[in-house]
Amino acid sequence: MSNTSARTVPGTGHALLSRFHLGGSGPTVAIKDCIDIAGQPTCGGSAALADAPPAAAHADVVRKLLDAGWQLTARANMHELAYGMTGINDWNGTAVNPQDASRMTGGSSSGSASAVGAGLVDVSIGSDTGGSIRLPAACCGVIGFKPTFGRVSRAGAYPAVSSLDCVGPFARSMDLIISAMASIAPGFDRAAATATAAQARVKLVTVQADPEIAEAVTAAFAASGWTGDAWTPQHMHAAFEAGMTLINRETHDAFGHLLGLGKLGADIEKRLSAAAATSDEAVAQAEAVRAAFSAEVDAALADADALLLPTLPSLPPTLEAIRQGASVLMLSSLVRPFNLSGHPALSIPVPMAGSSLKAGLQLVGRKGDDERICALGLHLEQALKQRP
Repeated sequence: MSNTSARTVPGTGHALLSRFHLGGSGPTVAIKDCIDIAGQPTCGGSAALADAPPAAAHADVVRKLLDAGWQLTARANMHELAYGMTGINDWNGTAVNPQDASRMTGGSSSGSASAVGAGLVDVSIGSDTGGSIRLPAACCGVIGFKPTFGRVSRAGAYPAVSSLDCVGPFARSMDLIISAMASIAPGFDRAAATATAAQARVKLVTVQADPEIAEAVTAAFAASGWTGDAWTPQHMHAAFEAGMTLINRETHDAFGHLLGLGKLGADIEKRLSAAAATSDEAVAQAEAVRAAFSAEVDAALADADALLLPTLPSLPPTLEAIRQGASVLMLSSLVRPFNLSGHPALSIPVPMAGSSLKAGLQLVGRKGDDERICALGLHLEQALKQRP
């Protein structure tokens, strides 16, 4: 790994690819390596894009942060081409999980989550196509927010075309998540995002999760004081599979030209090659599932403020287990469906009994009502602090 360490900033646990300073004197921000910063190459964590020319202009999200006075101080590492869930990157180096260095950081926004969890920056900006903000946030014990699809501009983010991907923030506090959203999301109502949420109605989504995860989420719900009934979705697994189909098609459309050059990591070369076989019929079926699942979630939220469920069904596996062949695909089973549907989704860390690790609790809200989800997250954060 000696040749990879030169591509990350020493002392950052492979979380950061570079340090610099742009902007004002506000909170510090790291930007994922698939989002353009003018004058810097956008390499997507991949040797195949190592010779990319410097970006001619800032991505919209970068420009908005600068206009709001934030300090952009670092470029964050990521899983290659944002096409993986582990965060393992043998070219740049693999970002270290600040909760447990033996476990995966999660991807694809691995460096973004690691940098926030390690206190290297106040906020980081990542992207979430199939859980790529919420999954690493849950792995690393930080907050991660996937806004409503289209709420935050993706102009200047890679891949350029996506029906699933969302740009959003990581932070260690809801105050900073709300401040970031107020800067990057047009029309974001800070007052609504900080309004009282003590009387919320939520639906507890019936899902399969390991007992320690389920218990942590149940205990956090009890601490919130919210009222809620159980809800069992009918199309959740189909939405998970449909999300995979569309990610495969759209990622191959964006990066298939990099195949066969000998510059992609072995895992990405294999996945991207397989993605070429995604048929038009499979895409059409995935779109039908998107419509059905989106309608199902909309209906569930018609008389509730949010859906509540674990972010991950189990703890993140160790890097050693992954390198020995352990599958991680189902770790995204509870996050990927909401990329397909486009609903806003927040992962917030909650304590697990008898463990130093935090689990992730996910709140999913009505499309466009990102402020309400932030208000719920703020209430939950405060309720957990007050719990003995």
